[in-house]
Amino acid sequence: MNEVLLVTRHDGWMELTLNRPERLNAFNEALHAKLAAALEEAGHERWRAVLLSGAGRGFCAGQDLGDRAGAEGPPDLGETLERFYNPLVRRLRRLQKPVVCAVNGVAAGAGANIALACDIVLAARSAKFVQSFAKIGLVPDAGGSFFLPRLVGAARARALVLLGEPVGAEQAEHWGMIWKAVDDTALMTEARALAAHLATQPTQGLALSKAALNASAGNALDEQLNLERDLQRAAGRTPDYREGVAAFVEKRAPRFTGRPA
Repeated sequence: MNEVLLVTRHDGWMELTLNRPERLNAFNEALHAKLAAALEEAGHERWRAVLLSGAGRGFCAGQDLGDRAGAEGPPDLGETLERFYNPLVRRLRRLQKPVVCAVNGVAAGAGANIALACDIVLAARSAKFVQSFAKIGLVPDAGGSFFLPRLVGAARARALVLLGEPVGAEQAEHWGMIWKAVDDTALMTEARALAAHLATQPTQGLALSKAALNASAGNALDEQLNLERDLQRAAGRTPDYREGVAAFVEKRAPRFTGRPA
């Protein structure tokens, strides 16, 4: 049986590829379990960046509806979110290193929102993002109702959710939904280069920056200023800060290690 998740370990970073191309990489329980285990490993100090992508012609079609075929009675979809999708989104946001997502085709439903939960999203120009929940009588999940209004604004988020219309990669970039749209043939080369670059950067500082950004949506200005103070205090005590200053003074390229101390 094929592995539902491909894990490639590079020098300092991990590449995770959803590998159910015959189902547009839709999630079933096996894929959830494999991805959770891989992200747990990615939390180790050895790894300083993560790249998430999908095999075949799509990134992820969300939940595999066929996975529920034959079940008796109405499913408890809230339980599915509680067990699988909510922990996945929290892992991606809380992982103390950058997560790059390369969207190579359709990203629909929870698949679109899992992409948006990553830190930096690149998409092939042919890719599309679809909030497909309305088409089957459901509400956006996997963080969609949180991420979309913050990324594209309330008016666009409401239309995307209520109409379920696809958004192309270039439009997504223009709206600020993603970082960048790139040529299809260049997607993985650019995404891998970005992950490899991030794996050479001051990992602790990036993790603290990620914590600040995660908290900003719910904080008042005074709370955020206090958080920045505390996080900056922690960043100033890292070896990479000392190395960064030394490299600046000595007019050379820094050699960051990513170590906490």
